[in-house]
Amino acid sequence: MLQGTGSDVGKSLLVAGLCRAYTRRGLRVRPFKPQNMSNNAAVTPDGGEIGRAQALQARACGVAPSVLMNPVLLKPQSEVGSQVVVGGRVIGTAKAREFQAWKPRLKAAVLDSFATLEREADLVLVEGAGSAAEVNLRANDIANMGFARAAGVPVVLAGDIDRGGVIAQLVGTKAVIDPADAAMVRGFLVNKFRGDPALFGDGMRIIEHHTGWPALGLVPFFPGAHRLPAEDAMALAGWSGRQGGGGRLRVVVPLLPRIANFDDLDPLRLEPGVDLTLARPGRPLPPADLILLPGSKATIADLLALRHNGWDIDIMAHVRQGGRVLGLCGGYQMLGQRIDDPDGIEGPPGGCDGLGLLQVSTVLTGRKVLTAVAGTAVADGVPFSGYEMHVGTTKGSDLARPLLRFADGRLEGATSADGRVSACYVHGLFGHDAQRAAWLGRLGAPASDLAYEALIEATLDELAAHLENHVDLERMLALARARTSP
Repeated sequence: MLQGTGSDVGKSLLVAGLCRAYTRRGLRVRPFKPQNMSNNAAVTPDGGEIGRAQALQARACGVAPSVLMNPVLLKPQSEVGSQVVVGGRVIGTAKAREFQAWKPRLKAAVLDSFATLEREADLVLVEGAGSAAEVNLRANDIANMGFARAAGVPVVLAGDIDRGGVIAQLVGTKAVIDPADAAMVRGFLVNKFRGDPALFGDGMRIIEHHTGWPALGLVPFFPGAHRLPAEDAMALAGWSGRQGGGGRLRVVVPLLPRIANFDDLDPLRLEPGVDLTLARPGRPLPPADLILLPGSKATIADLLALRHNGWDIDIMAHVRQGGRVLGLCGGYQMLGQRIDDPDGIEGPPGGCDGLGLLQVSTVLTGRKVLTAVAGTAVADGVPFSGYEMHVGTTKGSDLARPLLRFADGRLEGATSADGRVSACYVHGLFGHDAQRAAWLGRLGAPASDLAYEALIEATLDELAAHLENHVDLERMLALARARTSP
């Protein structure tokens, strides 16, 4: 089990790289994260949802993602409350304090999922959540040491030198956790190192001296990390405005408080002919060729936040001046005339007017659509593939101008009468090279030879090679093989 000294220390990336490295050695490897908190999710072939990071890790193992790999997923809807997904299905919502009382009854589901994965694998690589040092949450824990102790899984602790204070991170963790928890830790990694590794040799020895844990690797910063889907919205803090490197096409995305499935943006961000800008709160939307409204885990609340920032005015001006707008999932719902949530599915019961750029209205309902989809674009027959993950039923006259046709003949999406505003519920559109090229061509962007899926595969291989060079994989495998059931 790989735990961390904090959030965003690189646990997800390390596990993905280890999954690919051990898979390349011929082992049957599976990823597992007992409890995740993220609005970046993926649909599984068995019709459930898990964290995007576990889907990437499954890909690194060469297997399809499964709800077993992330049995508990929390999807934040407010500062204090989350939707709770267990076994890939929504079971309710809970505030942070309430969820602590849920953990004992969720523990059995977590351990059952792990046991099932164990039976089909040579090696299960477990990812912790947040920090191993969150001792205030240690009672009933199912994400870190609580799981490790219950499952009898040896722990490797990762610290992040890039944020500074890595010696204190690791030594401090040893100082505050229970001695029985500390005994589960069999070694440590220092991640995201920059510079001459020889300069931190003494640092590694100091950590070993104060913790008694052996060093298993000093991992240099992996420059290809930005090419892989991020686990959660914390990664967006590192997006520094324009990402495309001086490209012609300007794509602007309002950064919503509860942005969801933002990996929709990754293929555009990697396009050499695209400048992708995340508009931060408190600033106007910059000039754009395309404004893209992303998915949201709390659509009405995010629409109110959009208005609070004055972005609705910017969007209206953009359309009046001939600009294009695309809405995906929650962004689709925002573009309509009205959104109603009578049962309080995503927040307090109620509703609000939409931006009014599409003649559609949405009612949020309890049924959640979770399915992989494929088909062609209505306008030009270009193929696409992706997935749906949403609640709500959308109706209105602009559905007469659909955006997509599914393989089974169903039509999806809506387009305004002037053709400038369009939207759909499908995530992952831009990950399909032909579909992305068609969109860019319509908007006047230069052709690109970016093969997105091949790039992800190549990056996983690079990551595996990176870890093979800097981590003692044999020793880590020996630790796993020495595990005995609790």
